[in-house]
Formats: sequence, structure tokens, C-alpha cells
Amino acid sequence: MDFEVLDAMLKAYRGGQIDKKELEARIFTHLGKHRPRYKLDRLSGDSCDDFISWLYPRLSTAIDRYEDRGSSFDAYIGALVRLSIKEYNQRQKDHRIIERTWWNARAEEIMACEEEEPDYFEPRKIFGSVSNPRQVLVLLLKSYYYLSEDFLERIAPAVGIAKEELVRMVEELRKTRLRREDAVNSLRERIHCQFYRCLAFEKRMLAADPSSAHRLRMEKSLELAKKRLAAMRKRLSTMRLEASNRQVAELLNVSKGTVDSNLHAVKHQTRDHTEKK
Repeated sequence: MDFEVLDAMLKAYRGGQIDKKELEARIFTHLGKHRPRYKLDRLSGDSCDDFISWLYPRLSTAIDRYEDRGSSFDAYIGALVRLSIKEYNQRQKDHRIIERTWWNARAEEIMACEEEEPDYFEPRKIFGSVSNPRQVLVLLLKSYYYLSEDFLERIAPAVGIAKEELVRMVEELRKTRLRREDAVNSLRERIHCQFYRCLAFEKRMLAADPSSAHRLRMEKSLELAKKRLAAMRKRLSTMRLEASNRQVAELLNVSKGTVDSNLHAVKHQTRDHTEKK
């Protein structure tokens, strides 16, 4: 009988007549010859080959764990294969859901980023002296990210500072910003990945049987993934790219209060000028 073949193979292995690799090879050959018996005919050709490759490490472990408790080795292997097919199909289904969810989300993101930014042309203007060079210098350093080298060269005499020194301070602020941008971009990428994970968990949950254990696992995974996503978004909201008043104060070798007061004065001057208009 067919089931006696696998039991005979196991007996030969335990009797030292064949080694474990030979036993595994014979079992896989047997499975291939009797696909309908083990429900392998429900898998397509390529899927069946992939499944057998995926099954190999599990089968190797199962051989060592088998104990004769009234059930034949053939029945043991049959149960292992049938349960593994269900798990393999569920994994493949989950993979397709994740892949489809990922590409749908990425397509929407790509469509949103297609618009190009307009070119910006800065007119060349010669600056004269200013009434309060310190206030203008503080304002320049706070706006460092938007200043070109040509603009710095033209504005430096007006605020009473050498062009090289002004460029040095701006470059130092930009280096700090680059480090912050790397951290922000890294966190944003992780947030994107976490968002896709949430979508995938939701799709997999909805695709599962409402009363299944898989559905409960996906619900729990989705809840944890959403909490982590919220925490990551909260952390991102606290990360700043612009130069702080303390950084500007350290560059100018003055107290932070001096920078605060200068910016406060500029703010009120701007407000008064706007109200008069």
C-alpha cells in the first residue's frame, strides 16, 4: 500500500540504511508522484515547486519530531503537507495584498508630486546702509536657507560685516540643517513605510474570515501599527529645520535674550508699518 512506502523509508533511516538527506529526497519524490493524495494538485506547476522548496526546512524538522503514537508516518506527513499548504496559500494571499496596496499608495503619491516648482530669478540690487545693522543681521541669519551667495555679498557691507564672515556663519547653519534634514527624511521614510504597513494590515484583516484567528491577529497588528504611526508623526511634528535663536546667538557671540529682543523689535516694526498702510 502507498502509506507503507513512507513508513518503510522512515524505518530504513532509523535503521541506518539511509541518511537523512536521502530520506528527505525520497519523501519529496514520493510527494511529487502522489500529488492528488496530498492535495498538491491544487497548486499550479510553479506554485507547487515553490511550495515544496518552502516546505523543505519544515519537513526536515518534522522528521526528527515524529513519534509513533498509533498514527502512521504517512498520515503524519500528509497532515503536515495539508496544513502547510493552507499556511502557504495564506502567505501568498497576504503578499499579493501587500504588493497591491503598496503600489496603489505609491501611485497616488507619485501623482501628487508631478507638479514642478517654478524657477525663481532674484533681481540684482545694490543695498545701502541700514539704520539697525544688528537687527538686519539677526534677521538674515534666521532666513539663511533662502539667501544666495550673491545676495550675501551685496548685503554684507550694509550690515557692517565682511562677506567671508557672513558666508561662514550661513554655511555653518546650513550644515546643521543638512544633519537635521537627514534625520527628518529618515523619519518620514519610516512613516511612509509604517503607513503602508497599516494599509496592508487593514486589507489583510478585511480579506480574512471574520471568525478566524488570522483576523484577530491582523486586528491586533493593525492597532499596534496605528499607535506606532501616531507616535512617529508626533515626533516628526516636533523636529525643526530652521535655525533657533540660541544658534544665532552662539554665532554672533551674544546672549539669546539679545536675539529675542531684536526679532521682537523687527516684528513690531513690521506690524506698525503694515497698519499704517
